[in-house]
Amino acid sequence: MFHHSSKLQYEVRVDKPNPQFANHLQQAIGGIEGEIRVAMQYFFQAMGARGDAKYRDMLMMTATEELSHIEFLGHAVALNLEGAPANIQEKAAEDPVVNAILSGANPRHILSSGLSAMPVNANGVPFDMSHVYATGNLGADMLANVTAEAGGRVLASRLYNMTDDAGMKDMLSFLIARDTMHQQQWLAVIEELGGMEKQLPIPNSTPTENEATEHSYYFLNTSLDEPTPEGRWTSGKSLDGRSEFSVVDKVKPLGQKPDLGKARPDSGAQNEQIG
Repeated sequence: MFHHSSKLQYEVRVDKPNPQFANHLQQAIGGIEGEIRVAMQYFFQAMGARGDAKYRDMLMMTATEELSHIEFLGHAVALNLEGAPANIQEKAAEDPVVNAILSGANPRHILSSGLSAMPVNANGVPFDMSHVYATGNLGADMLANVTAEAGGRVLASRLYNMTDDAGMKDMLSFLIARDTMHQQQWLAVIEELGGMEKQLPIPNSTPTENEATEHSYYFLNTSLDEPTPEGRWTSGKSLDGRSEFSVVDKVKPLGQKPDLGKARPDSGAQNEQIG
C-alpha cells in the first residue's frame, strides 16, 4: 500500500521557462540513468528480497522516494514548458531552420502530452524496463544499485552544468545530494554484510567444487601488440581473499575449432551444405 502527500518532496522553481531544458530533464525521468529506472529497480528488488526484513523495508522506502523524484521532475518539465509555442507556425515565423528542429525541444511535448512530462528519455524513447536489475541476490543487487546511482549522479551533475536557471540548479543540487546518500546507502549494506571480501565472489554461496578455480584469478592479456596493463588486478591478494592475482600473457585456446558438420536434410539448407 502506498500513501501520497499533495506536496512535492522538494521545491521546484523555474525562473525562466526553457522547452529545450525540459527535454533534457526527460532523461532524468525516463532515461536509463533516470528515476523510473531506479524506482522500479528498488521496488522489484524489495518484492524479491529474502532474509532480514530490514533490507526489504529499506529498498521499498527508497523506491518510494524515487517515485517522489519522478513527481517533482515531472513538475519541473511542465514548468519549463510554460509559454512554449503551441503550433509550428509560431516557430516558423521566427526562423524556418529553428522550426525544422523545434529549437531542440521535443515536439511530443506539444503533440502528445499537452506541455507535460512523459515517461520517455531525452530522445523521446519510452522507458521499457530492460535496465531494471533485480536478481534476488542481495550482494549483486547492491552493486547494481551503486552503479545506477552513480549514473544518476553523473546525469544530474551534467544537467546542473547545462542550465543557468537558479531554480533548476537548486532542484538539481538536491538530486545530486540524494544520489550521494543512495550510493553510500547501498555500499553501507555491503559493509554491514561483511564487506567486499566476505561478499565476493557473488554469489558467495556457490560451492568451490562448482568452479574451475584455476581460471578464477588470472588477468588474460588478449592483445597482439600491447603489454599487460599492470595494476591491482595483476598481482597481490585477490579481493575476496581466496587467492592471488596473476597474468597470462600468451593466450592458449582451450577449446576446439567449431565445426557443425553437415546440415540436416529437413533444415532448409542448400544441397551443397547437406552433402
